[in-house]
Amino acid sequence: MAKEILSVVIQVYYPILFVVGIYFFIISLANHYEMWRFTLDAEMADGPLVSVLVPARNEESCIARCILSLCNQYYQNYEILVLNDNSTDSTLPILEQLAAENRRLKVINGAPLPGGWYGKPFALHQLAKEAKGEILLFTDADTIHSPTSISWAVTNITGLKADMISGYIGQKMNTLGEIVTVPLMFLLTGFVIPLFLNRFTKLHFFSSAIGQYIAIRREVLNAIGGCESFKKKTSEDIYMSRHVKRMGYQTRFLDITAHAWCRMYNGYNEALQGIGKNIFDFFAKNSLLLFFVALVASFFFFFPFPLLFISIITKSPHLGIVILVNILYTLTWIFMFLGHRLEWYYGLLWPLLWLNFLRVASYSWFRTVSGKGFLWKDRVVS
Repeated sequence: MAKEILSVVIQVYYPILFVVGIYFFIISLANHYEMWRFTLDAEMADGPLVSVLVPARNEESCIARCILSLCNQYYQNYEILVLNDNSTDSTLPILEQLAAENRRLKVINGAPLPGGWYGKPFALHQLAKEAKGEILLFTDADTIHSPTSISWAVTNITGLKADMISGYIGQKMNTLGEIVTVPLMFLLTGFVIPLFLNRFTKLHFFSSAIGQYIAIRREVLNAIGGCESFKKKTSEDIYMSRHVKRMGYQTRFLDITAHAWCRMYNGYNEALQGIGKNIFDFFAKNSLLLFFVALVASFFFFFPFPLLFISIITKSPHLGIVILVNILYTLTWIFMFLGHRLEWYYGLLWPLLWLNFLRVASYSWFRTVSGKGFLWKDRVVS
């Protein structure tokens, strides 16, 4: 009986594996086409007031680069608000010096973090309250912006008649640890979720965002209840976009790689903390759901690589399918990295990326359920 069951499982496994490989490959191409087709070039030099909102906590190493890039913009009608979120380093003196030299820049000293809030949502909440703009552009303190960045946001929100836009900015990764960790945040929008469905369905599941760059109409943020609607979420960007979509507004996920970029983390340990604090939260801290996804990732996304060698050694009759699936997976990852304007050969590391996903997911689950949380910006996030 056991052998018969195993035989049935094997017969079912390979066709599913083939379908998954084809699906990933097609969706990776479709999503890149979707972003290319609907991302507009930066054209508008003037228009509605834009409030650029930057939360900054202990960002002395990068805040000056970010603000100076935002002060040098092609678009004319904008203000820059930076929240000094109780920094303990030199962030505030740097910001005060920059504000003295740039009339557009306003520095706000953040209030102490209240109970029931996570740090970044509360920082965004304070910034939004002070902003005067019709369009709010949230961006991180470690980003650098081209002179077309704000123009791009206004052009795409108005041209696409969108209420909220986000997407991929350029990523700089200097270590192997970053290369096998940072791209984990691209999985859903890279080749899992068909982005074109976001235009045709009201289901909020198909809406996505990346907090490094989010532009939203002020009236829409107010309509979803402001930042209080995601006040205790580490994946505040995803929850913001889904709240917007759930309320019937239009969201778009686009290609911003030519207009803004950053280096998110300095090495593997920092990347582990940064990505780890979001993974379990993304699954609504549902252990069963996370374990199910990890199991699927193990058998269908990682296992095909070692299975290739096993099939060669055992002269498996399914070797052809396994080879084809490995080729499809490799091409899918290569196209994804090329779409991010990154080195194509990073895609050859896809088995290591999937293996690292399992490691980061396990870490995320353990740190959360154990109550130890994650040390991020000198705060513990649980």
